[in-house]
Amino acid sequence: MATSRKPEANRPPASTGIQLDEQLCFALYAASLAMTKIYRPLLAQIGLTYPQYVVLLALWECDGLTIGELGQRVALDSGTLTPLLKRMQLQGLVERTRSAADERQVLITLTRQGAELSQHASAIQEQVACATACSERECHDLTQALQTLRSSLLTNAGGA
Repeated sequence: MATSRKPEANRPPASTGIQLDEQLCFALYAASLAMTKIYRPLLAQIGLTYPQYVVLLALWECDGLTIGELGQRVALDSGTLTPLLKRMQLQGLVERTRSAADERQVLITLTRQGAELSQHASAIQEQVACATACSERECHDLTQALQTLRSSLLTNAGGA
């Protein structure tokens, strides 16, 4: 009786010593996807996407930022941020106005509706914190470690 051989396409390659599950980049990528999966339905209940939520978080901290300041704060370039802000303005969440001091700059400010959404943020944060199954201290430490990692990567990539 002839033995059955696996087709070449199904045969795993010789080990390179590089395992997917041991890669920091993949762990970060997969964790980011999982986090977005948790946020998506929670934010949909209040009519927001995750990038819109991040913009609102920044504006709830400090309202009246220029597009450049906001982009730096939320790690988005103006080409990505401008259409996002236009949609948010149409939703009645933010206003975009030219700076009186320098008309080249556009200021982003919260509308009353945008400011009121902050009341929903704490409930969303509680649900996400619960989903992590981490203590408050563990979440804090992990956040600090990821911020340090991001800073190092940007510095070493020449993007800080």
